[in-house]
Amino acid sequence: WCDDNGMSSLHLLFVNEDDAAACADAGLMLRHTVQFHWTNTEPGYSDFDAFLASLAQEKRKKIKQERRKVADAGVSFRWSLGRDIAPSDWDFFYRCYERTYVGHGKAPYLTRDFFARMASTLPEHWLLFIAERDGKAIASSLIAIDSYCTGAKGQNGLNEFVKVAYGRYWGALERVDCLHFEACYYQPLQWCIEHGYHRFEGGAQGEHKMARALLPVKTTSAHWLAHPAFADAVARFLEREGEGIGNYMDDLKQRSPFKPSA
Repeated sequence: WCDDNGMSSLHLLFVNEDDAAACADAGLMLRHTVQFHWTNTEPGYSDFDAFLASLAQEKRKKIKQERRKVADAGVSFRWSLGRDIAPSDWDFFYRCYERTYVGHGKAPYLTRDFFARMASTLPEHWLLFIAERDGKAIASSLIAIDSYCTGAKGQNGLNEFVKVAYGRYWGALERVDCLHFEACYYQPLQWCIEHGYHRFEGGAQGEHKMARALLPVKTTSAHWLAHPAFADAVARFLEREGEGIGNYMDDLKQRSPFKPSA
């Protein structure tokens, strides 16, 4: 269809194993990258302390120290879900989001209108955390949430669903040591545990996420390029990159933050 309609390329992102196999059979090139995901190990952590107890002593101590720094700085958090997120909170979030880009000399690629439309049309998919100090909002992080049916039946005969949180947009108007880790990892993970979520996908990049128990996961995309020479060059690059990704995953797997018995 792309060829018949003069398209220059086709790209499929985050395909599952069956789709990846179908894409490969159809002649598309596969690319593998690495993301970092946290999993709420069955039967599920009873609370955040139970999660901490599963970690190696060094990692557990570091997380406690980081959370204590934020608390000792007088910072507290509140969260709102879906339609309970007030327009003023959306406005404040965007100030934080915009500030993150401006601080790096860039313009934000999502507009305030984009988030207004998300709040209007897909409110059930958004979870907002706001950090406050002395009654003043100073930072925020926005998490996307969703659930999907596994196709299996539970012991009660009902369909089983997997609940997933995806992070995150964030920003801060004041600097507080370790606030980023609290807003972007510890608050969302605590919320996921309390609300029975099965996975928190923290996205790509940042091996520091492993210290927060977000483990490396290989993700796959599929690509077709109309220009033969360009496609050949990309295919050769992907072959070399794939070898590097494999070695990178092997190295990361040696650095698990969990106790050896976990």
